[in-house]
Amino acid sequence: MFMRLSLLAFTIVVSACDRTAPADVSAGEFLANVQPYCGQSYQGTITSDDPQDEDWRGKTVIADFETCTDTGLRIPLHVGDDHSRTWLIALNDDGRLALRHQHNHEDGSPDAITMYGGKSSGASTATRQVFPTDRKTIELFEAEGIPESKANVWSMEIDPKDNVFVYDLQRPERHFRVEFDLSSPVESPGEAW
Repeated sequence: MFMRLSLLAFTIVVSACDRTAPADVSAGEFLANVQPYCGQSYQGTITSDDPQDEDWRGKTVIADFETCTDTGLRIPLHVGDDHSRTWLIALNDDGRLALRHQHNHEDGSPDAITMYGGKSSGASTATRQVFPTDRKTIELFEAEGIPESKANVWSMEIDPKDNVFVYDLQRPERHFRVEFDLSSPVESPGEAW
């Protein structure tokens, strides 16, 4: 119940922010494509070769498709024993999706760098949503001393035919990509922090 209320609150907050002209991004179709995988967890493989991600390669990476509705997704991301990350995706009034990265400490308190992300762009489709960094995220990254992250562009892809879900981050001199095998559910690592 708490998770659904959190997703609803997130949807309301995001809907009130950063209104721009509607874009044809097939957001509802993207959410519908993810629905069959809801309630399951899937193991991922780092497929990018950025040296910054070496630590992740030695750990089990699991996405837990915890909550899926017609208006949003809540997907905790577990990296080894670290349960601090959750992807929140919400459908806005303008028909676009908003992606937020929620980061919490083990005691449940929010990290200083949390709730960053962006709204889906016109380059999005029913199987791939693209999220350039939004204004609030740029301000957060400036305040936290990570200006290089202002150029972040995240994407999420769902390929039901090949049973793959992809999370991707790109910016100049940085690329991170993890692919989750949707054909073989795994045991959930438990609650996110």
